[in-house]
Amino acid sequence: MTELEAAERIQELTAVLRKMAHEYYDLDAPAAEDYEYDMLMQELRSLEAEFPALLAEDSPSQRVQGKASGKFQKVEHSVQMASLQDVFSFEQVAAFVEKVKTTVKSPVFTVEPKIDGLSVSLEYQNGKFAIGSTRGDGFIGENVTANLKTIQTIPLKLKNAPSLLEVRGEVYMSRASFEYLSARQEAAGEEVFKNPRNAAAGSLRQKDSKITAQRRLDIFVFNLQKVEGKTFESHSETIDYLHSLGFTVIPYVTCAADTEEIKQAILNIGEQRGTLPYDIDGVVIKVNSLAQRETLGATAKYPKWAIAYKFPPEEKVTQLRSIEIQVGRTGVLTPVAVFDPILLAGTSVSRAVLHNQQFITEKDIRVGDMIRVRKAGDIIPEVLCSESHSANSTVYQIPNVCPVCHAPTEKDGDEAAVRCFNPACPAQIFRTIVHFASKGAMNIDGLGPAIIQQLLSEKLIASPADLYTLTKEQLLTLEGFKEKSAENLLRAIDASRLQSLDNVIAALGIRNIGQNAAALLCRHFPSIDAIRNAAAEEIAAIDGFGEIMAHSVADAFAEPAFAKLVSQLLERGVKMEYQPEEQADTRFAGITFVLTGTLPTLKRDEAKSLIESHGGKVSGSVSKKTGVVVAGEDAGSKLTKAESLGIEIIDEAELLRRCEMQNTD
Repeated sequence: MTELEAAERIQELTAVLRKMAHEYYDLDAPAAEDYEYDMLMQELRSLEAEFPALLAEDSPSQRVQGKASGKFQKVEHSVQMASLQDVFSFEQVAAFVEKVKTTVKSPVFTVEPKIDGLSVSLEYQNGKFAIGSTRGDGFIGENVTANLKTIQTIPLKLKNAPSLLEVRGEVYMSRASFEYLSARQEAAGEEVFKNPRNAAAGSLRQKDSKITAQRRLDIFVFNLQKVEGKTFESHSETIDYLHSLGFTVIPYVTCAADTEEIKQAILNIGEQRGTLPYDIDGVVIKVNSLAQRETLGATAKYPKWAIAYKFPPEEKVTQLRSIEIQVGRTGVLTPVAVFDPILLAGTSVSRAVLHNQQFITEKDIRVGDMIRVRKAGDIIPEVLCSESHSANSTVYQIPNVCPVCHAPTEKDGDEAAVRCFNPACPAQIFRTIVHFASKGAMNIDGLGPAIIQQLLSEKLIASPADLYTLTKEQLLTLEGFKEKSAENLLRAIDASRLQSLDNVIAALGIRNIGQNAAALLCRHFPSIDAIRNAAAEEIAAIDGFGEIMAHSVADAFAEPAFAKLVSQLLERGVKMEYQPEEQADTRFAGITFVLTGTLPTLKRDEAKSLIESHGGKVSGSVSKKTGVVVAGEDAGSKLTKAESLGIEIIDEAELLRRCEMQNTD
């Protein structure tokens, strides 16, 4: 690889890793799996090591990911909450041990499980819990004291405590609590957290601590950050001390003198992985002596005295018994593998999505095969490959008729998907109504999938519009309904008539149009008639819309069945009027901003969201109507044009300062 090729690849990896880190640390909604992130980060480090001239100070490999959000007060950490360098093989563990030995004599290491949760700092003053904060970027985190106080295993008072004590711990959600929360969210039609780690992070960062208290979080304390009036010689000694004060400390801490002992300790912890009541994603290896840690020091991002060995996703081989077809609300036929149950990451797994025909063909997956399965992110089962074919196996083909309504199916244009295009397909109707009633759409509280299935089975409804014709007498004929529950559901259905137009558009399930796109559409076309009469070209002119999205909207309203549904909803009292959210902070109201160049810390969409949250508008081009240009590194023609027009030009620091100022309007 040439240096130019390496520079291009490093640029690609940097953009992808920053996006992944933002989704993981700041949004608590990762789109990628941990293993994928780790592999990309490892590739970046390898390239930077091979081409050191390409190593940038702000590279993802050099920075603690995450930052303090605006939801909570910021807390400056008195002791940096550094992250650990990840390794993925015993050879890398051995290299770490040998490197330590070149600096200090006869080091002893501690080996402990790496809890998959959210790192926090707990500060005690005169034995009283005073401040609790998230890690953030390692230097500044978020004050989540009130939420941390809801965790029963965090002591609020310590006996015989020093005047000042700061400890670091990992907040997590047990598998049992995660399953309980997921069941509640699913029953309420809410979006379910992807895994326990994200559930813990999302729960700890709630503005309402009552919600956090309901989430059954827990904590393991794993490090003494700061203490007054006491001295210790080793990490293991500090753990014993913290345990004596009443903290729930990290379990299974083992001391090891060499690579072989460390390897054995890792294997021992790995064997317990599936039986533990909480998730671990690796093992932490630390130099035990605190004096030796001082000698070894740290880089800008990592301590040189510790590493994290990351477990690869657990994989097992099982037999594929059948392939079932599920029909989604847009008619897509999704194949699902049904196989002999296996235990992965502590739970029994017997099904996994096979995505589409292309996926099955490329991996040559056949019924009866021995297949290799893993849990991506330790949560979502996925089939990796076919290990071997059974005797007389045949190539699998998704059926050319819908398994539910038996209508012909077709491949949808250039997409890999095969669809049932019958709008009366019962499977599509069911999933359409489930989506219609869900949170973020019409938000009909209490109308879950089980009740919708009952209503369809009893032929009380056949479309979303029929929900608004239901009577109490009809509901009382269904199993499980009493007077009060029937009245509550009818009240929730009635209240949904007043949902804002963007919720209605999202509820209608137009392809390629989610909640954000629906809100954007309704800001420009604030009535149902305006949307119905808008040409695709007019919709495509909306900043943030593309031609595919625009044609999806126009084509939907041109479809007779869709148009009929919209008319029925109007006839049955659904208001379909856009109700923009009140802008709490309007300091930038009436000001059009243009972003140009690369900003030091904010990505383009983050800066755009920040400006819009304060009432401003962001445009893609500079004109006489532009009020402010925010310029970063390598700003080009937009900056030149702004200078020629005499438009105010500021940098990111000034933008952030203006956002933090008190609004005196």
